[in-house]
Amino acid sequence: MSEGSRNQGGRRYRLISADSHVLEPPDLWTSRVPARYRDRAPRMQRFPEGDAWVLEGVADPINFGLNASAGMDPGVMRPWMRWEELRPGAFDPAARVAEQDRDFVDAELLYPTPRLSWSYVANEDVGFQLAMVRAYNDWLAEFCGYDPGRLCGLAMLPCCGAKEAVAELERALAQPGIKGAILSRYPSGGLEIAPEDDALFELAADRRIPLSIHVTLVSGMPTVHKTKLPGDVRFYDVPKRILQFIFDGVLDRFPDLRIVLAEVDCGWVPYFKEQIDDRYQRLHLGGRFQLRGLPSEYMDRHFSYTYITDHFGIRNREAIGVERILWSSDYPHVGADWPNSWRTIAAVFSGVPEAERDRILAGNARDLYRIGPRG
Repeated sequence: MSEGSRNQGGRRYRLISADSHVLEPPDLWTSRVPARYRDRAPRMQRFPEGDAWVLEGVADPINFGLNASAGMDPGVMRPWMRWEELRPGAFDPAARVAEQDRDFVDAELLYPTPRLSWSYVANEDVGFQLAMVRAYNDWLAEFCGYDPGRLCGLAMLPCCGAKEAVAELERALAQPGIKGAILSRYPSGGLEIAPEDDALFELAADRRIPLSIHVTLVSGMPTVHKTKLPGDVRFYDVPKRILQFIFDGVLDRFPDLRIVLAEVDCGWVPYFKEQIDDRYQRLHLGGRFQLRGLPSEYMDRHFSYTYITDHFGIRNREAIGVERILWSSDYPHVGADWPNSWRTIAAVFSGVPEAERDRILAGNARDLYRIGPRG
């Protein structure tokens, strides 16, 4: 076992999921937000097909069955479920630790339910958005406080101004188990970096708090899944964000800032590094772009990538950077191999040196998020 997989207190971290999820309980917001927002808050409602979230500004109910189907036989997976059919580890921390044990997972970085969280960070009512974000972060801290060495929360950040984002990050970090934060949009509220956003980037860099983008920044309210395709690739949006951070100078101003691009896999990274270096070297001669290094060098220092299934990426790990890759279970979503994650890992990592395997499966996440007594 590599040194990077054991913390100072002696707990052994062999497998850390850098992208897992909770399923928010039906009363999370209605029981926690100020009375003036309760009628507008996300609420769960029973329909003939099953239970679903009813969200302000979203025309259709948002079901959650495929977010709760890990471990189910594919023949019985379905978009619509009743809340009482869920495994309790999705929302109960004691049960979650037991579910980690069943899969031999030592710790998880916990993200919210994507479409549900999008609905309130995309809401233009500042007071409402702040109330929803704070209620979620308070609940998450309570969840993680059960066992902060294994349940590691990523705080939601509001998208209605950098001042508000900084205040919420500071508030969240004072609570147990919060190890990072999620960018749903840039703090100023848009999909382009604004000068005021530096206040958040400075705080995250100074406090060594990784900022995450989970699949994509949020462009608007969520919709139901109506595509005829059974799935899609997940990395369409994040190359834009990499370029924004590099060419807006954020990473020169804050050299200690770390960005995690979650659930986007990593096999595409070497190609992208090659292409942006080539374009930069062809175009910067006119003086428009003057970086302190090649774009790929910024990627090698500042960005990490979580993957669920990426055999190609693991085979080409040296071109990506072994220290840039983080394993993800995606539990309890449909992408998870729970409770047989190690079976898949054994096949994918056949022939991979032990030290490299341990970095990808645990060491990188442990060091980045300072999991254990040093955190």
